[in-house]
Amino acid sequence: MKKNKEEAKGTTTPFDQAMPGLLKDKYILRLFITGTTTKSVLAITNLKKICEEYLDGRYDLEVIDLYQNPGLAIDEQIIAAPTLIKKLPLPFRRIIGDMSDMEKVLMGLEIKKV
Repeated sequence: MKKNKEEAKGTTTPFDQAMPGLLKDKYILRLFITGTTTKSVLAITNLKKICEEYLDGRYDLEVIDLYQNPGLAIDEQIIAAPTLIKKLPLPFRRIIGDMSDMEKVLMGLEIKKV
């Protein structure tokens, strides 16, 4: 019986060890836009390209149209759009603009160091 408990206990060890790494590597992103303006469309296009190239399979991107959800601008303290908020991994970051400055976005997401 004691051996079974040890075996059962040992089966979760790789999972437990992997979880902090999985959570650390997962990016939770929220992009706030204003309708289908040129800057909004450009921000979505540029950010998706960056995410697919640098975060393949390790990100969740939520695009929020402030015209459809104006209350979220107040809740998230959005003062300009497009604005990208990096919720995870910490630290929390905001990037404002159309995401065309790839270096700025990569540094803001902490994918590339200064």
